[in-house]
Amino acid sequence: MRILQITSSVTVGLGGVLEGVRMLSEDWHSSGHHVEIATLDPPGFADATSFPVTVHALGPSYSKWAYSRHFYPWLRDHHLEYDVVIVHGLWQYHAYASWRALHETSTPYVVFPHGMLDPYFRTQFFFKHLKKSLVWPWSDYRLLRDAKSVMFTCEEEKELARRSFSIYKANEMVVGFGTEPSPYPLDVATEAFLDQFPELRGKRLLTFMGRLNPKKACDILIEAFAHTLAKDPQWHLIMAGPDLDGWEKSLRKIARQLEIEDRVTWAGMLQRELKWGSIAASEVLILPSHQENFGVVIAEALSCGVPVILSDRVNIWREVSLSGAGLVTTDTREGIEQSLLKWKDLTNEERQKIRQSTVPCYKKYFDIHTVSVNLLGTMAKLVESPDMQPVVVPNG
Repeated sequence: MRILQITSSVTVGLGGVLEGVRMLSEDWHSSGHHVEIATLDPPGFADATSFPVTVHALGPSYSKWAYSRHFYPWLRDHHLEYDVVIVHGLWQYHAYASWRALHETSTPYVVFPHGMLDPYFRTQFFFKHLKKSLVWPWSDYRLLRDAKSVMFTCEEEKELARRSFSIYKANEMVVGFGTEPSPYPLDVATEAFLDQFPELRGKRLLTFMGRLNPKKACDILIEAFAHTLAKDPQWHLIMAGPDLDGWEKSLRKIARQLEIEDRVTWAGMLQRELKWGSIAASEVLILPSHQENFGVVIAEALSCGVPVILSDRVNIWREVSLSGAGLVTTDTREGIEQSLLKWKDLTNEERQKIRQSTVPCYKKYFDIHTVSVNLLGTMAKLVESPDMQPVVVPNG
């Protein structure tokens, strides 16, 4: 199959969506399929040239919308070279231009919204949502309406997507998303991490991994830790992730005011062996976010056999709960405190039962090879099937 994936950028460090695009591309390419990427990056962009498959960098782009005058003409002229086009993400020029170039052609396309239709953004960023509402009927709504399928990473994302705008049409399909397990032996990676942070040896580690951003609820996590596990000197909190928003200073102040400054390690952005070692060394990994479409780090922890605590705003919470691979909580301080105390009060046998459920959960729902094979089969059927009538759902 000849596949074109479209995404706004292949900038290293963009997070889970780009990693998913990369892993799907590598898996399909290794299986004998022809895969290329089209982006709004400028020609010669270093991260594009180092990507594992051919990247058509069709920028440069301008403004937050990332407009590029080269993207639409290129897609219009080259779409017949592909059996299917996958559009990743909304709200930037690549999404609108993809609809414009493809909607009246014989080339089928599918769309992954990747959580960008979550009603969380409507409530938290009202004026930004209001501006989106004005352009929605003329832009991304039409992209979804005319797509062969709109593909969601989990059931929760699909349900939430129906609630953001008053008009909505889509051939909805839940296809999953995934990640790879550690490329490093976990015992070796763990030793490398503990060599880097020797003060953590022998400690019971609660690990947060992700951007230090208010959406991730880092502040209430620190508060909840201070009022629960921090009372036991064996427990230590690791905050691992980049400080892209300049929030770490405020978070450190919270820890200092709560007198747990020496119980928190600010590890920064961990990569490669250190990242996997941090996960593997943890007793439990926590992601208490107020909104999270997938939460790749949850899947990564499960692949390492590490139990997880996540909020019910992380959209894969149902899969984790059904598998018994962790604890699900609300995204409040009270909820996080309750989950930490519940973990503390579990017996060794109960904790072991949860650990034994982690890898099976990963393999069933989040293994990238399984996801890629299933997605290929789904796209092949969509390409061959007659047109389907879009689902019409009133705004909830």
